[in-house]
Amino acid sequence: MEPVRQLDPIGIMAGLPARKVLQSLMRTGQEARFVGGCVRDAVIGVEAEDVDIATPLPPDEVMRRLKADGLRVVPTGIKHGTVTAICEGVPFEITTLRRDVESYGRHAKVEFTDDWLEDARRRDFTFNALSLSAEGDLYDPFEGLSDLAAGRVVFVGDARERIREDVLRVLRYFRFHARFGKGPPDPDAIAACAEHARLLPTLSGERVREEILRLLANDRAVQVWRLMLERGIVPHLLPWATDVDRLAALDRLEWMVGEADIMARLAALLPPGDDAARAVAERLRLSNTQRDRLVLLADPPLAVTAELTQTQRRAALQKLGPEIYRDLLMLHAAGHGVPSVEILEPLAEAAAWRHIPFPLKGQDALDRGVPAGPEVGRLVGEVEDWWAARDFRPDRDACLAELDRRIGIVR
Repeated sequence: MEPVRQLDPIGIMAGLPARKVLQSLMRTGQEARFVGGCVRDAVIGVEAEDVDIATPLPPDEVMRRLKADGLRVVPTGIKHGTVTAICEGVPFEITTLRRDVESYGRHAKVEFTDDWLEDARRRDFTFNALSLSAEGDLYDPFEGLSDLAAGRVVFVGDARERIREDVLRVLRYFRFHARFGKGPPDPDAIAACAEHARLLPTLSGERVREEILRLLANDRAVQVWRLMLERGIVPHLLPWATDVDRLAALDRLEWMVGEADIMARLAALLPPGDDAARAVAERLRLSNTQRDRLVLLADPPLAVTAELTQTQRRAALQKLGPEIYRDLLMLHAAGHGVPSVEILEPLAEAAAWRHIPFPLKGQDALDRGVPAGPEVGRLVGEVEDWWAARDFRPDRDACLAELDRRIGIVR
């Protein structure tokens, strides 16, 4: 396998820390190369998020060399030949060249090898099979450069075989098509993805979450999600997430008035109410913070619309905070065809909003003899709503008087 061109490997990929790692691996003449997505991104002039390195050295020798040079090493996937080196705070995933002996989904049985072409055959797409030597020699065993330039996402070898090895490649196909695709998708690849979509429920939530959120963050998310619906992918993936027209409307608003949170884009696909949102949060293993935000956006405690009065807007901002308020306003506008011009003023108000401290605390109710418990929160919350409905004008004395009145009513 001969190099196809030269490309600066160091200035683009983490600079001096990368050089130190490579020098450690290549000390006695062995070759090490950058591989995969970091090379692909370097070709198109994008800074790599993660830097992966491959070497013929077995993993125990990789760890020995790195440690001898004072680098921290973590055996992140030692069974499959992968360790992570940390140099000056920058992580580098280093994997020994390998070939598949048996493939059974995510957990293939592998053997280590010194054959770079054999290792490249394990990659999912042609432009992810690129590799780059320390001297800047760029290797392209499957014409990934031409596919990248043409905006084609092409599987290495047989698409069905690649997907059977790991069904996550169905989702990776659509994510990469959103990012790099310039025309209609490859018919054979799409057919292979559709045929194997039934296997998507076998994937862990964590792996699905990473792909879905990265796809939804893409500028072409609407187009690609619609394609996934048409080809029967979504019913096996997130059967609740079908309102692509609402996502499209939200996308148009974002272009005109500013971006919403990624959870808002996910919420746009869902029906109203918290059932679907909770099911999606469970399937994707969202963090508690992500889950709570998604549920709040799908089932808000109060309506946020362009028709609210200024006092009502300010009360909603105080209760929800400007970010949730913004996303709810945009989601409502997207679902009801509200022109962007009608939400410009409330969005500007949200951008400038600063929380106003409420004059009372729970201790004020306790000091007035209210027993500790949920009644304290309910009473203070009611007074806060009363204060907000008066545009936050009542001072502490007025709020205390209102609290006394409500305690009297309760009694």
